[in-house]
Amino acid sequence: MWHQTELTLPPMRRGFHLITREIEAALPELRGIKVGLLHVFIRHTSASLCLNENASPDVRRDFEQFFSDLVPEEYPHYTHTDEGPDDMPAHLKAALLGPSLTLPVRDGQVHLGTWQGVFLCEHRNRGGARRLTLTLQGE
Repeated sequence: MWHQTELTLPPMRRGFHLITREIEAALPELRGIKVGLLHVFIRHTSASLCLNENASPDVRRDFEQFFSDLVPEEYPHYTHTDEGPDDMPAHLKAALLGPSLTLPVRDGQVHLGTWQGVFLCEHRNRGGARRLTLTLQGE
């Protein structure tokens, strides 16, 4: 069985946001899958996805701080500056983290570790709504 749907997330502030529940809610078909894979793809170049610690909000804050330090907005060598000072750094952060995740599905749910969750990594100050393509494969 194959199923694909699009999930549109509302605009979120810059940072790392847990979206595991939103993904699962967008896929009622997930409940019928005994074993399979879920591919999650973000259709943007200034936001990304990652899988990490879902319990402590400190982790999400530390991620944002680390990536802001690693790829600063105030960098004199950027030439792509037409869309504001946060745009080029957002592209670089998205390239480092990546646009997709492939997750195992077992017994009707995404089979994550105890402390794992899917993050939307919003790298723009005002990125707008974000669209995800969710592709479910399984039996």
